[in-house]
Amino acid sequence: MHAITIPEPGGPEKLVWDEVPDPVPGEGEVLIDVAASAVNRADILQRQGFYDPPPGASRYPGLECSGRIAALGPGVSGWAVGDEVCALLSGGGYAEKVAVPAGQVLPVPKGVGLKQAAALPEVTCTVWSNVFMIAHLRPGETLLVHGGSSGIGTMAIQLARAVGARVAVTAGTRKKLERCAELGAEILIDYREQDFVEEIRRATDGAGADVILDNMGAKYLDRNVRALAVNGRLAIIGMQGGTRGELNIGALLTKRAAISATSLRARPLDEKAAIVAAVREHVWPLIADGHVRPVIDREVPMSDAATAHRLVEESGHIGKVLLVTP
Repeated sequence: MHAITIPEPGGPEKLVWDEVPDPVPGEGEVLIDVAASAVNRADILQRQGFYDPPPGASRYPGLECSGRIAALGPGVSGWAVGDEVCALLSGGGYAEKVAVPAGQVLPVPKGVGLKQAAALPEVTCTVWSNVFMIAHLRPGETLLVHGGSSGIGTMAIQLARAVGARVAVTAGTRKKLERCAELGAEILIDYREQDFVEEIRRATDGAGADVILDNMGAKYLDRNVRALAVNGRLAIIGMQGGTRGELNIGALLTKRAAISATSLRARPLDEKAAIVAAVREHVWPLIADGHVRPVIDREVPMSDAATAHRLVEESGHIGKVLLVTP
């Protein structure tokens, strides 16, 4: 098969479409003929040499895919060769074939095309596990999403609205904010021109956000705590703004607030399987009913993954950038 390899870390030009051995499904795994994958920030970090795959995972980038099951490994039940699926991966999505634990596989939801389904696993699992399973967003509460026009952001807006929450977003252009509004965001904050702490307080009559989904990390830590409501929950899922920040514990105590920080890639298989099962139970019906849809900026040939990485690094996209196989 062909796959994107990274012979040495560096810029997008370091991604090479190369011929490599086919994967073989092991115990409890299925083999998928990949129709599409999608670009995530973690893939860019891996290409740059900052985010190695966990032990035992494929060395090729790609944390999600869609396609058809080509073979079943020993001990797999509930799936059949030919099933159209999408999957959460620890790596290997930038390839024509990938082996994945059966517990991380999802059926392609009703109303979504096979290639388009590649835009779903990482964002749905990230948002559902952090915003709902950990932060317990409830109807009537306010969710603040940093990077509202990203793949994760566009999914967070839709899921929060679907459960009856109010959504605030930050984004850097009017076009991005307008797209967030179309998806259901009510409080639109241009982070280049506005202070999100002041804006979220103004929009909530001084209360603040009940839940904040943050992809920035250290850069926003202090302001995120100030933007939280009493009993607020801050869910950190990224480090685009650095890894070390100063935390005002007194402010956190006064607000009786909580901070969580998680990633998906290195979690144990049983934890990832539990998240995937929860997504299938709670999110897939919303997609089938048309309340939630994948937001896709464009499709790029997988062999030209370098172009897709440049697009994502330039941050001009809205939603997901897909990589499609020949």
